[in-house]
Formats: sequence, C-alpha cells, structure tokens
Amino acid sequence: MYGVCHLSAAACRRESSDRSEMVTQLLFGDAFEVLEQRDGWHRIITAWDHYECWIDRKQYLPVGKATFDNLRRNPAPVTTDLITIITDTETQISFPVTLGSSLPYYHSGQCQIEDRVFLVDGNVKPFELDTVPERQALVDTALLFMNAPYLWGGRTPLGLDCSGFVQLVFKANNMQLKRDAYQQVEPGFALSFVEEAQAGDLAFFDNEEGRIVHVGMVIDPNKIIHASGRVRIDPFDHYGIFTPERGGYTHNLRIIKNILG
Repeated sequence: MYGVCHLSAAACRRESSDRSEMVTQLLFGDAFEVLEQRDGWHRIITAWDHYECWIDRKQYLPVGKATFDNLRRNPAPVTTDLITIITDTETQISFPVTLGSSLPYYHSGQCQIEDRVFLVDGNVKPFELDTVPERQALVDTALLFMNAPYLWGGRTPLGLDCSGFVQLVFKANNMQLKRDAYQQVEPGFALSFVEEAQAGDLAFFDNEEGRIVHVGMVIDPNKIIHASGRVRIDPFDHYGIFTPERGGYTHNLRIIKNILG
C-alpha cells in the first residue's frame, strides 16, 4: 500500500497512538509506503527522507504503486510562500499549506493526487534534481522562518525543530536532506576552522555523550540561524553557540560541514 498526505500537516508518531511522541510531520503532497497496519494506524516509510513512523489512517489518500514510484523518482514542485492556499475541487474546501509542501503533478496552477484535483494559489518552484542551491537563496529562505516556535517533530513555520527547519530550507532550494541532525551530518566535508564557514554551511552540536543533538545553518562566519525555543540568529564560534540572554554558551560545537561542494 502507498499513500500521499492531503492535509496541511499530519502528525507522525513513534508508536501507534495519539498519545505517543510526535517524531515528525507529513506535509501536503508527501508520499510514503505503508509497512504495517494496526488498529487504524499505519507504520510508514516516507519517500522523501526514508523516515519510519506511525500515522492515523484517516490522514492520507491511498495511491497506486505507479504514482508512488513516480513521486519517489521525480520529486514534485514545492511551495515557496510561508502560506499557500489549496482548494480541493471535489469538496470546494480551501485550506492552507506551508512552505516546502509538495505538489504532485503540478501544472498550470493545480496539482493532483490520483483523481483528486487541487487548485494552488501561491508561488511554486520546480524541484530540479542535481541542482546545487545558491548560498544566498538558502539564507533568504531561512529568514522567512524567523521567530517560528520550536516544536519537537515539527516541520512547518507554525512549529518546527532544528533539523526540520534545516530540512525545509534545503528542500525549498532543490536539495534533499535526511530528517534528523545525526543523519544530516553525514554528507559533505568538514571544515577545519569556523572562519572558513560560508552561508549555507551546516554546524552540528553534540551533548555530553558526544551525540549530535542540534543543527543550524551558518549565515556568516560568526552567526548561525537555528531553531532553539524559536528560529533565531545567534553568534557562534569554535566553542559553540553563545546565547546573549543566558549570558553563555548553550550548544557545544562538534563540526561544521560544507554539503554544497
């Protein structure tokens, strides 16, 4: 079985229960494969970042394997406005979708999930595989999220976590990243000094056990934009992130990676 999210956002849980921790969200147009079914819940693996989680069966539309395979091989165009209005032509219900949502089979202001057609009122950008993002474009996109509240597992401007923020910024600029910070650290090459960092490079931070627990994006050699309480810009150096209102370092720098080449 295969599916595509047709809602603004759908909570993805660690276990098959509404009381379970939200580990990520599906956005409109996100495709996935169903791996297991249990009491109205489905364990899925996403096409975009191969993330496994549980979702409520009522929060997606089933699609055929041909549709799933096509969306997996050819990522759909994405929305680039903070909020875009979608109208379901079957129900005539309009609703918002957020930046970085996918628009399957988008053409001339409408997209389609199997036989359901949705009108799209907003700016859309084709997703071009093998295109290296422009560094300033990454910064411009990241700044759109300023002051968005932190939400564990979130992937929208109304609430998102550090790795969800970074993933969306890069998705809107033609680059696929994995979901979690410890996965996002894998590609690219390490920089030897903070002073070498350029806008668009990713900085990773670890905890006392040495595990990667936080990520942010460099916007110049001494500033980083990241989600911590809210999306914010803070100074950072070879020690880590300095948070002015706390009067000290709050995140311990582990490594800076250039993933753009």
